[in-house]
Amino acid sequence: MEELLHCLSWVLEQVQIRELGKTVHLLGQHSLASMPAFFAIADVMLVALKKEPIFALTIPGKVQAYMASSRPIIAALDGEGALTVEEAGAGLTCPAEDPESLAKAVLKVSSMTADDRKKMGLQGRVYYENNFESHMLLDRLDGWLSELAGRK
Repeated sequence: MEELLHCLSWVLEQVQIRELGKTVHLLGQHSLASMPAFFAIADVMLVALKKEPIFALTIPGKVQAYMASSRPIIAALDGEGALTVEEAGAGLTCPAEDPESLAKAVLKVSSMTADDRKKMGLQGRVYYENNFESHMLLDRLDGWLSELAGRK
């Protein structure tokens, strides 16, 4: 917790030093239920993980939530999460804990047209619906179980 507070203090200081108060807003913690309203007003979503082998094996829930929101993603992570964003065409990826690559991805997204960013977001939404949406997952599971039951 102390490390988190130190990081927050540093970020707040940097926002002030760099005079970013008009464009960078730290809104604090909010309930999961309120997140879609924040997603709806965002231009781009960021997901970042530490460079740890275990994190490379998973797709963070944030990636799925961001895809569902139809917003483009900047994914600073390794492995399955990055592959999913790339496969979907839902955003840009860079390696975890690589600030130079992250900065390049941010600059690239900021130089894109609004239509190109919207296209990325919509591609993410389609990928979400085809691969993560709960009804689709339940239908797929039902099909697998029916297939297994038919073989016995």
